[in-house]
Amino acid sequence: MRWNRFPAAAGTLLLASSLAVACDGGAKPAESGALEKSTITVAALPLLDAAAVHIAQEQGFFAADGLTVKIEPVAQSLAALPALKNGQVDVIAGANYVTFLQAYQQGTLNLRIIADAAAVAPGFMRLLVPADSPVKQVSDLAGKTVAVNILNNIQSLTFNELLKANQVDPASVRYRAVQFPLMDKALANHDVDAVHTAEPFGTVLQQKLNARMVVDGGAAPNTGLPVSGYISTEDFVTRYPKTAAVFQRAIQKAQTLAAGDRTQVERVLSGYAKVDAATAAKLALPAYPTVADPAGLQRLTDLMVQQKLLTTPIDVRRVTWRP
Repeated sequence: MRWNRFPAAAGTLLLASSLAVACDGGAKPAESGALEKSTITVAALPLLDAAAVHIAQEQGFFAADGLTVKIEPVAQSLAALPALKNGQVDVIAGANYVTFLQAYQQGTLNLRIIADAAAVAPGFMRLLVPADSPVKQVSDLAGKTVAVNILNNIQSLTFNELLKANQVDPASVRYRAVQFPLMDKALANHDVDAVHTAEPFGTVLQQKLNARMVVDGGAAPNTGLPVSGYISTEDFVTRYPKTAAVFQRAIQKAQTLAAGDRTQVERVLSGYAKVDAATAAKLALPAYPTVADPAGLQRLTDLMVQQKLLTTPIDVRRVTWRP
């Protein structure tokens, strides 16, 4: 299996060079029934979360309504945030909700969520240890070091909930930031005691190192929790409401395909995530919500407040966009 290994800085450079001439491209005065902007740019992460934008592109859902979507790869959603603020990027596909809800509360981004991308499902996240590790159950993790992709984000938030569900104090676990593609090396070298990873990296790591799953990170109480979405700005949806509505409908159609037929996801993964067919067939996919889930998103923000990732609650109705 292969995946995109370029760092966030490289993703930002790629984005900047390819988007410099695309800013506001296709914008035109709104006509009756016409799109205000016929070409938009979407920054997409090489993760399972962003499958729907590639399915929609392949199926011609955007083109059917006169919309041209330019998909640009980016290594981390945070790397695309400046371009989103500046209008070089119109939407970020598979954007981590924790990161962008924090940016909204801090006043650095006037966030609007166009559609959900992925929610936690069994097996999608998992806590892995070396085959010979003395860690056999969640309670054995007290005092241990666990790798997460980004500190104080969705992985630690969800794993803290699992720890509490198993009567383990989250403060007893040390988290260390290790990028997903480097977790195999960190585990093999015993730099960490365990890794809390996500697909497709979990399946690959288990195959490569014969790593053992101690707990399913997608199990209760995390199952169904929204983790990512299709993110834009208030300025975009206000200036281009018809364009945003066409994009939203296409994504929802693609999400429906993804939710009902995993082969739709498997087929596009080889292109944007560089996952071979054999590996794709073994992956534990996230849930692909087909409609907005304000209750789930509110639950996420409430957990963020409890874990001090937000200072005050956010009313998700203020950031969820509807035509």
